[in-house]
Amino acid sequence: MKSDNNLNSRINSPPREVTEKTKYIFLLIMASLLFILAFTFNSTEEIIKGSYIILASPANLLTDYFALANIGAALVNASLMAFLSIGMIRVTGSKITGTLIAAIFTVIGFSLFGKNLYNSISIIAGVALYSKASKTKLKKNLPSALFGTALGPMVSEFSFNLDLPLYLGIIIGNLVGIFIGFITPLLAAYFVKFHRGYNLYNLGFTCGIIGTFFIGILRSFGVEVKTVSLISTGNNEEFSYLLYSFFIALFFVGLIYNNWNFEGFAKILKETGKLTPDFINLAGFGPTLINMALLGAISTSYVLIVGGELNGPVLGGIFTVIGFGACGKHVKNVTPILFSIFIIGLFHLEEVYSPVALLAALFGTTLAPISGRFGPLAGMLAGALHMTLTVNIVDLHAGMNLYNNGFSGGLVAATLFPLLNALIPNKRENDDLCK
Repeated sequence: MKSDNNLNSRINSPPREVTEKTKYIFLLIMASLLFILAFTFNSTEEIIKGSYIILASPANLLTDYFALANIGAALVNASLMAFLSIGMIRVTGSKITGTLIAAIFTVIGFSLFGKNLYNSISIIAGVALYSKASKTKLKKNLPSALFGTALGPMVSEFSFNLDLPLYLGIIIGNLVGIFIGFITPLLAAYFVKFHRGYNLYNLGFTCGIIGTFFIGILRSFGVEVKTVSLISTGNNEEFSYLLYSFFIALFFVGLIYNNWNFEGFAKILKETGKLTPDFINLAGFGPTLINMALLGAISTSYVLIVGGELNGPVLGGIFTVIGFGACGKHVKNVTPILFSIFIIGLFHLEEVYSPVALLAALFGTTLAPISGRFGPLAGMLAGALHMTLTVNIVDLHAGMNLYNNGFSGGLVAATLFPLLNALIPNKRENDDLCK
């Protein structure tokens, strides 16, 4: 009887407080596991050679680092980018928020198919330079620094793919990266007003605009940048086991930090997702990890059920969905998006299991706030429009913006919001962006 009372007391007690140190340890363990995991796939020599290939190659969409180099090198690249991101949070003294967790997971995901240390550093330096010039603290602009690396392929393109002498290409490429980093925070702050926060990947929209201008300039000088489709296959068995093991661990860690109950999880499900709400601040670290685990399981299951491949880009999509489980996405507001993109995919030129369709489904959840605010039918409409747009819009920036779906999502959200806001009176929102 006494032991039962102790158990009930523990379960009914409030969730334990999670310190910043604990959050750092969680992130560092994840980055370390990626690094260790790399050496189960490839030898040290293969990873070193593969890492050089990744660093010295153009990386525009879709360049799967699994196929370009090898799985081990891609995982090491993702691990190093994670350590860089965590280190920046630490150096700037930033509090680990839901937005920064989303940024780290997104950086990890895209480091499997486009980002690397070389093409990211100059962009981050540009954001730091902007912070100094505008007399603002770098930690305020840290999300722009991390998410802004979406334009890393632009640095690689100028450095290695324009037939310039290597030294000149590297100089110009890094100057371009610094310039991109410098203007990204300023533009992002204004572009969020365009879609009113209903596109979670605001930096993706911002980078899409910047990338489109750069490609337009290059094309005016007769330089044609073509998109890439380098995709690996045959990784489903290994990564299914690894991913589901990770989700189970994440789920139970969340339960442990929440004293073995789901208190706070309902708060997450009630959020629309608009303007990337911080679920850690709202509901706690435990419920946030539970939400992230469930989103990861749903995303991975979707890919496998439709017959897709777990390659670098698709894993990048899954990690991004997981990350934004800390600041905007949850089971309730992403499911209508996935369902509608699956349905529209059945009647689309792209097969539902193709990389393009899978990425549209996974990254299309950037429109989760539409579903959260206006209901599942509106979410399904948003997903359908996103699917039709994202497969065509990549030509505007020629794959230079890795967050192509964020670009598309911004256009869809900006178009749908005024229509839905006018046609659904009980969900109507006033003109204040922050309401």
